[in-house]
Amino acid sequence: MLKKTLFPMMLVALLAACGGKQEAAPAAAPAQAAPTQAVAAAAPAPAENAQGEKVFKGTCALCHQTGAGGAPVVANKGDWAPRIAQGKETLYTHAITGYTGQKGAMPPKGANASLADADVKAAVDYMVGKSM
Repeated sequence: MLKKTLFPMMLVALLAACGGKQEAAPAAAPAQAAPTQAVAAAAPAPAENAQGEKVFKGTCALCHQTGAGGAPVVANKGDWAPRIAQGKETLYTHAITGYTGQKGAMPPKGANASLADADVKAAVDYMVGKSM
């Protein structure tokens, strides 16, 4: 039991120490609501999501390029398919507020509390776009 509770706490502490600070992006115009099951249509193409790529490289890549802590590896469709199937809003919620599941833990905002919610959403869109 101790291992199950200790690992997520250690992971969050490690990520907090490694998560780089980034400047928040300027406030974006409100996004139009899209059906949660239409992630493919709603996610911008990776080349068009410069902010998402910037946030990914600065904060998310530490885990999402290596699979550290059970993170789904970007471009690994097997890792991402079940997550994408949950819908965009669920992915956003888990990325912003954090999540602990059977395969690992996602610290809130990738342990980079300085990120704006819009930046986290852009990074999620970037990773989903690369993983479909």
